[in-house]
Amino acid sequence: MTDADELVRRTRELLDQNPPASTDRLEFLRARFDAGLAWVHYPEGLGGLGAPRHLQVVVDAELEAAGAPDNDARRNGIGLGMAAPTILKYGTEEQKQRFLRPLWTGEEVWCQLFSEPGAGSDLAALGTRAVREGDTWVVNGQKVWTSGAHNARWAILIARTDPAVPKHAGITYFLCDMTDPGVDVRPLRQITGEAEFNEVFLTDVRIPDSRRLGEIGDGWRVAQTTLNNERVAIGGMRLPREGGMIGPVAKTWRERPELRTHDLHQRLLKLWVEAEVSRLTAERLRQQLVAGQPGPEGAGMKLAFARLNQEISGLEVELRGEEGLLYDDWTMRRPELVDFTGRDAGYRYLRAKGNSIEGGTSEVLLNIVAERVLGLPAEPRTDKDVAWKDLAR
Repeated sequence: MTDADELVRRTRELLDQNPPASTDRLEFLRARFDAGLAWVHYPEGLGGLGAPRHLQVVVDAELEAAGAPDNDARRNGIGLGMAAPTILKYGTEEQKQRFLRPLWTGEEVWCQLFSEPGAGSDLAALGTRAVREGDTWVVNGQKVWTSGAHNARWAILIARTDPAVPKHAGITYFLCDMTDPGVDVRPLRQITGEAEFNEVFLTDVRIPDSRRLGEIGDGWRVAQTTLNNERVAIGGMRLPREGGMIGPVAKTWRERPELRTHDLHQRLLKLWVEAEVSRLTAERLRQQLVAGQPGPEGAGMKLAFARLNQEISGLEVELRGEEGLLYDDWTMRRPELVDFTGRDAGYRYLRAKGNSIEGGTSEVLLNIVAERVLGLPAEPRTDKDVAWKDLAR
C-alpha cells in the first residue's frame, strides 16, 4: 500500500529528475504520468500506483509548491472526467496503453458524440447507425451539442448496431478518430455569442473493431459509466469556499456597498449557504468515490449545480443594476475551454441557462434521483420491450 510519505518521496524524486524550471512542460507531464503520479488511484503503468484516491492531493500540493506545470484539465474535461474512467473500466490493455497517457497529458483532447437531434433526453432512442463490414464498422448519422469537437482528436461515440432489438440493447460504444474522413464538425452559435458546441455529421466513417469499447450491444451499460462520471465531473468539482458562481457575487457585495438592499442581502445569504452546502456535499460525494464507481447520486449534485448557478447569476445581474445588462464581447468564436466565472455578469447569466440542459436535463435527472436514489416507482414506459425499428419516430 502506497502511503502519503511514499508519495511525497516519489514526487520529490520526480522533481529532482525533472526540474520544472528547466524541463519542457510536455516532457514533465509525460514523466509524471510514467512515475504513477498523474492519477494515483489508477493502476501502475497507467499513470497511477493503485493508491487511495484521496492521496492525490498530497502529490498535487508538492507539485504546486514546486511550481510544476499541470495538465490544464479544463481543456480536456471530457477526456479526463468521462473518457478516461470508461476506458479504464471497459478498455482492452492495448486501448488503455494507447489512449490514457496522451489523454492525461493533454496531447489528445476528447469530445463526446452521444446526443442527437432526435435523441437528447431519450438518449437510448439514438439513430446513428454502425454497420459491420469485416473488422470495420461503417458509421452514419448526426450528433449535436458536442462540446469542444472543433479541438478534439478523439471522441467517445455510441451508435446503433442492432435495430431489431429494444432500444437500450442495440447500442455499441466506440472510440472515434475525429480526423477520419467523413467526420464533419460544424459550429453551433449560442446565446453567449460563442460556439463552444458543435453538430457533427458522420458519413461513412470507418472505425476498426479494435476501437470498440466493451461488447457489441453492451454500449448502453458502458455509457452509464460515462454519464455517471459526467454528472460528478460537472456537479461535484472541487472548489474552495466561495469558489464557483457565488464568488463574484460575494466580491461585488463586499466592494460595492452602494448596491446593497435588504432584500438582496437576504437572497444572497440564502444562496451563499446553499452554495456552501452544495460544495461540502460534493466533497462527501468525492470521498464516497474512493470506495468505487460513481452512481446515480451524481445526478443530485448536477441538479443542484444547475439550479444554483442560474439563481446566483440572476441575483448578480439584479445586484449590478444597469451594469448587469452590459455584455463585454459578442464576437463569434470557438473557445478552447469553458470558463463559467471568468467573464462578466452578463456572460455568466446567459451561460448558466445551459447548465440545466447539458450533462443531462434537469427533468431527466429528477427522474434518476426519484427512481434510482429514492426508490420511487418508475414512470410507465411502453417502449422498453419494443424493437427500436418498430418505435414511432
